[in-house]
Amino acid sequence: MERTFVIIKPDAVQRGLIGEIVARFERRGLKIVGMKFMQVSEELARQHYAVHEGRPFFNGLIQYIISAPVVAMVLEGTNAIAAVRKTLGATKPAEAELGTIRADFGLEIGRNLVHGSDGPDTAASEIALWFGEDLVSWGRASDPWIFE
Repeated sequence: MERTFVIIKPDAVQRGLIGEIVARFERRGLKIVGMKFMQVSEELARQHYAVHEGRPFFNGLIQYIISAPVVAMVLEGTNAIAAVRKTLGATKPAEAELGTIRADFGLEIGRNLVHGSDGPDTAASEIALWFGEDLVSWGRASDPWIFE
């Protein structure tokens, strides 16, 4: 099973969309193996967005992610990274396919509601940064009906 990392960002939390977003992942068949509601520290934000340091939007990105609580999650399933990214939709909400989280609830790239890891290496580093080893391996009664 593949694991991936997701953040339900401050704009989604402030708009009361946590339940809707989590439900979409669960209905898709992805299993939650880590989840926490938290206020992101500036230190964690800078570590998470380190690849963007030096770019004009970096400071705004930091201020945004620390502006309100987030929900950090680790999801597990077959091709979890691709499944999550397809469920999220394109980074620019105006370009996202209808039925995706960003198309259904977003208008601007700076308020695109969610983050999802873009590949296996990124997922591994983001999971380690945000969760360390604090994940739960468990079997759902529905797993045999979802995974071959």
